[in-house]
Amino acid sequence: MQVDNKLLDDLARVAGGAIGALTGLRGEVEAQVRQQFERILSQMDVVSREEFEAAREMAVKARTEQEDLTERVTALEALVATLVAERELSHAAPGPKRSARAHGAADQTPAPDAS
Repeated sequence: MQVDNKLLDDLARVAGGAIGALTGLRGEVEAQVRQQFERILSQMDVVSREEFEAAREMAVKARTEQEDLTERVTALEALVATLVAERELSHAAPGPKRSARAHGAADQTPAPDAS
């Protein structure tokens, strides 16, 4: 029975050592893959996450300001249209009739003859 236990202990040690070696190998492979990706990305013209987020925030701010300005322009156009319409109505409507005297008829009397 002890021979079986010794054999099992040896197998367990070999398996543990293999697992340890595979774990170390896995970590090394991951590090190599990460380095290779970093090297490829550094050669490409790719923005960093921070640069992307900053540009995104600027775009959101610009879009919001553009929408606000569009609303203001629309409101101002409506105001101008209303004022133009009111002005046209006030000029088109006949005003109260004035007497001939109000139009300067009194000034049109002939001057006395000096001769």
